Amino acid sequence: MYLTEDQLLVLIIKHIKEQKKTDFKNLIEELQPYDLAVIYKSLPEKHRHKYLLFMDQKKIAVLIQELEPELQIDILHKLGIEKSSNVMNLMENDDLADLLNELSTDSARPFLKSMEKDESQTVKNLMSYPPETAGGIMTNRYVWIRDNYTVRDAVDKLKVFAEMAENLYYLYVLNDQKKLVGVVSYRDLLLASIEEKIEDIMFTRVISVPADLDQEEVATIIERYDFISVPVVDDAGKLIGIITVDDVIDVFIKEANEDIEKLSATGKTIDFQTNAVTASFRRLPWLVLLLFIGVISGSIISNFEGTLQKVVALAYFMPMIAGMTGNTGTQSLAVVVRGLVSNEIDGNTIRKLIIRELNVGLIIGVICGLLIALIAFIWKGNLILGIVVGSSLLMTLIIGTLAGTIIPLILYKFNVDPAVASGPLITTLNDIFSLTVYFTMATIFISYLM
Repeated sequence: MYLTEDQLLVLIIKHIKEQKKTDFKNLIEELQPYDLAVIYKSLPEKHRHKYLLFMDQKKIAVLIQELEPELQIDILHKLGIEKSSNVMNLMENDDLADLLNELSTDSARPFLKSMEKDESQTVKNLMSYPPETAGGIMTNRYVWIRDNYTVRDAVDKLKVFAEMAENLYYLYVLNDQKKLVGVVSYRDLLLASIEEKIEDIMFTRVISVPADLDQEEVATIIERYDFISVPVVDDAGKLIGIITVDDVIDVFIKEANEDIEKLSATGKTIDFQTNAVTASFRRLPWLVLLLFIGVISGSIISNFEGTLQKVVALAYFMPMIAGMTGNTGTQSLAVVVRGLVSNEIDGNTIRKLIIRELNVGLIIGVICGLLIALIAFIWKGNLILGIVVGSSLLMTLIIGTLAGTIIPLILYKFNVDPAVASGPLITTLNDIFSLTVYFTMATIFISYLM
């Protein structure tokens, strides 16, 4: 019988209160790790400890991997060093390395010391790699075989180590020097003769990544080739780990969130749980900078004060000119930032992109410029006003589109994250461009507007 999340929660609390461990275990037996984590976060604090105590250690291990770092650390402290060490031995080593990296060196040391020696050393090795690199997100839970094995030998080893492996899609083939020389899929083993040699069925053109490769580039490789996992090798070509597609999905989500934060000019994570003071101070630095840049917009208006006093109608169209320019610049910025993640960038690609966006700005500018020119003419009965407003919008939309395209490309060229060319920054700069063009055009035609 299917139970809703609320029904599950009620039953779990009931079993905890009544000390019905068997009923509790039967209830959670087929729940996914994510569901176990959701229930844990939904439980009142007073029931969380018993919820953990009623579980076997393997369930706790998969539950922890679905939680946020602060909750993971809280659970380790709730369980105590001895039980935590048993749980950590069962966790995926890459997830455990990420968890312990959240702790100080002194805090992490007792947990590592209490673990099995081999597991502890593996986790220490993973923790030594820089964050957001292939080494930082890889796992050592994979099955490798020798190139001189038969299919029977490979299957026998697979049966022994199957439970330890994070996935069984590929077996990695090593030579006597432990260098990666091939890969065999589980499907290849099923279709091959039991006495056939691995070297005769393995795929030798193996695409691997170095440990220091940026995680975004790893994600791009897996997406490009539709891999389930990709091997990580050291400088000598020796296999040191693999990166699985579930870790890559996490990378995509994390990088997307970081780009959104930069595009919105916050720079740091702000979620539903962030308090008002913290959220304010995370937003303030960019906004204060933009405030001073925005003063330039005010000075532009001040310089053209005479023009504005002579033709008050120009003030009606100021917000529209500035707003439309900022909007089209932000659209182009979003296209470029997204494209830089999924495309190989060279001179030809950049040239085509700039030409394409120039044409986009021209088409949008002509259509919107004609529309606003017609509106201005009908509203104020002044053809020249319509021409000034329409042509200004045409030029500013072209400028705005190019600014939203070229600025992030320049930053990318200088190895600066293009997402820092945030929406508010592009909008503020485009305000300056648009007002300058608008009032310059108006000043040129001032005698026809009065």
